Amino acid sequence: MQNAPDSERCTISPTLGGVPRGDGRLNHDLLPGEKGPQDACGVFGVWAPGEEVAKLTYFGLYALQHRGQESAGIAVSNGSQILVFKDMGLVSQVFDETSLGSLQGHIAVGHARYSTTGASVWENAQPTFRATAHGSIALGHNGNLVNTAQLAEMVADLPKENGRSPKVAATNDTDLVTALLAGQRDDEGQPLTIEEAAAKVLPQVQGAFSLVFMNEHTLYAARDPQGIRPLVLGRLERGWVIASESAALDICGASYVREIEPGEFVAIDENGLRSSRFAEAKPKGCVFEYVYLARPDTDIAGRNVYLSRVEMGRRLAKEAPAEADLVIATPESGTPAAIGYAEASGIPFGAGLVKNAYVGRTFIQPSQTIRQLGIRLKLNPLKEVIKGKRLVVVDDSIVRGNTQRALVRMLREAGAAEVHIRISSPPVKWPCFFGIDFATRAELIANGMTIEEIGTSLGADSLSYISIDGMIEATTIAKPNLCRACFDGEYPMDLPDPELLGKQLLETELAAGPAATAAADAIRRP
Repeated sequence: MQNAPDSERCTISPTLGGVPRGDGRLNHDLLPGEKGPQDACGVFGVWAPGEEVAKLTYFGLYALQHRGQESAGIAVSNGSQILVFKDMGLVSQVFDETSLGSLQGHIAVGHARYSTTGASVWENAQPTFRATAHGSIALGHNGNLVNTAQLAEMVADLPKENGRSPKVAATNDTDLVTALLAGQRDDEGQPLTIEEAAAKVLPQVQGAFSLVFMNEHTLYAARDPQGIRPLVLGRLERGWVIASESAALDICGASYVREIEPGEFVAIDENGLRSSRFAEAKPKGCVFEYVYLARPDTDIAGRNVYLSRVEMGRRLAKEAPAEADLVIATPESGTPAAIGYAEASGIPFGAGLVKNAYVGRTFIQPSQTIRQLGIRLKLNPLKEVIKGKRLVVVDDSIVRGNTQRALVRMLREAGAAEVHIRISSPPVKWPCFFGIDFATRAELIANGMTIEEIGTSLGADSLSYISIDGMIEATTIAKPNLCRACFDGEYPMDLPDPELLGKQLLETELAAGPAATAAADAIRRP
């Protein structure tokens, strides 16, 4: 892997950067270029003297690949320096034996990114890195912050080093937090340690954040007071692991200990694990983790995701029955709910669609004609199974509806007598500002259309969604403890003005308002 050019080089000594190699996005959806609910990021950290921490982190990120496919990175400390290796692409494309072998140490932090603030470019790949007065810090972030403009102003106000403001090359909220943690000073102007800085900075950070970070000697983790994104603690025979999902603990042989609590700050070093609290816990876990984002073999807040999805299907069958011959799923995310629907309805479950498991990144841009046929690249109907059948097709969500529209057309062309669409989450009517890059509200098909109108638009014989209460009851988590804003518009915290939100906030000065201009200026100021 080549070093990045000077204009793109990560401030790491020695530098182990990489040049961009395309956007690296693995499209979950069935139509080329169609953007569905994009995933949150995955973070992983390990403190384990005597273990191959880079390889453990690699496998942990491999288990979290579904949470982000744009870029990947690993930072490792050997006790005296931190090395960072990151690049655009999937975990398996960024790392090989040589790169992992160069990352020797006993502490590691890893990240698999899907961009929610800041473009998908090499500069924004994580972990972020920054020198401090007490060493260095490398940080990975899952989530999305809502006071990014305020944080940019705080960075601009940090004490100048050698007459210059702290330089932030990246344009994401994560690098702002890293800069703030690295640059804090006390009232006498003396630099704070990372732990002292965290106690000062974290209460001022608003939004969703599950952070895993480290200096040369200590692994840290912090989770926002709402606990919107998951974060778990695991135990190795000779160390500790922190990960976005419990499935990542399983893959590296760590035993599950507990969740990192909302508002908790954890430090792990040679003296063991220390826990403190920077904010009162006000749980508002993302319900969409149960619907779609998390792996089915993950447990969140004591509830298994697969069981939740099966139960959503059961409840959907009771709320929205259909006269049909066969229940099929949109692979793979719709499968657990389809199984539950079949169980509760008594309609047989079958495999009506075959998925090509090897469809991933492609730099071949299809023409419009080929694009219209593109769904066949990822899914193909089993004509002998579905011909003449009345079908219930179960999917986890509808965002724009283009994928489902193409699917209905494909099933009819294959001879389906009827196509009844059943969705195991309620209509998505509101955008997410906490780590899921949903379409803007204007692009959401459920915004401004009735369910019947959506069904007609898709070409389905009928369309039904599960109720909000049915979905929530399937998780077994109390309704007040779940964020369901994308379904009901009730956000778990106050949001700033719309011009101070958005993926490109730090990349443009066109946003209205003086605060937005100040934020854009702060991120570029030398």
